[in-house]
Amino acid sequence: MERKVLIIGASGQIGTELVLTLRKRIGSNNVVASDLKPLAKDSKLFNGPFEILDVLDKEVLLAIVKKHEINEVYLLAALLSATAEENPMFAWKLNMEGLFNVLNLAKDNFIKKIFWPSSIAVFGPSSPKNNTPQQTVMEPTTVYGISKLAGERWCEYYFNKYGVDVRSIRYPGLISFGSKPGGGTTDYAVDIFYKAKKGQKFDCFLNKDTALPMMYMEDAINATLDLMDAKSSSLSVRSSYNISALSFTPEQLFDNICHYFPKFEIEYNPDFRQTIANSWPASINDDVARNDWGWKSYFDLDKLCSVMIKNI
Repeated sequence: MERKVLIIGASGQIGTELVLTLRKRIGSNNVVASDLKPLAKDSKLFNGPFEILDVLDKEVLLAIVKKHEINEVYLLAALLSATAEENPMFAWKLNMEGLFNVLNLAKDNFIKKIFWPSSIAVFGPSSPKNNTPQQTVMEPTTVYGISKLAGERWCEYYFNKYGVDVRSIRYPGLISFGSKPGGGTTDYAVDIFYKAKKGQKFDCFLNKDTALPMMYMEDAINATLDLMDAKSSSLSVRSSYNISALSFTPEQLFDNICHYFPKFEIEYNPDFRQTIANSWPASINDDVARNDWGWKSYFDLDKLCSVMIKNI
């Protein structure tokens, strides 16, 4: 069967890179990008089909699936951690009802396979801080984390109850030059490169010693596609997989950037996002993903900084 893919939330940080990579792999006409708003004039997504879609509108969603004969959906539309705290009720509605709309399409045999991203936000202050395992205590304290944990449970339920082939990754903080920050607590690690290249002082909303799991976008895209390509029989997790690449603090990232911009300055002014970060792991154990489907990362901090500074 020819793969026909719909990516919902395609204009976001992950979506843009995912659309472009998939179009190179399986052909531009086989990957339909969609988002709530029309594409910006400078969008990179004009090289293939695009649909305006509100994932909460299940009738339009179904119509697009039928129109393009979609058999695979990547559901990326969501409010991220910091933005969700400002509008918790809408964040819950978007993050949960959008997932149900897609899960039910698969339950009713309109699509065959789903990718839905979870996050390290599912962990909380009671989770082990270092080398956080695949299965552990999970008591998230943010709206985003609560919705992602609930989503994990529903994904596993739909797999066990209805045989829905849904796959998921708990993304760490993602860093990319392809799109600007989108309201996440880890987005400081993207914005700092823009400030450095402009010669501006960086105002960091986290303490200098706040270690968080991070990943360069190319690693995240490869992990996503490798998981989707894996044989169903090899997957032992139908909630969401831990994956890890590196962990660093704002101070460590700043020091590395200073190798390129010796006069770069930083000031630490923690805000409400510090509380969010304090509830998350400092490092992640991803042995299960490595054993089940051969996950491995490529970018370390030096490689990450080099490619970001070159391309921003």
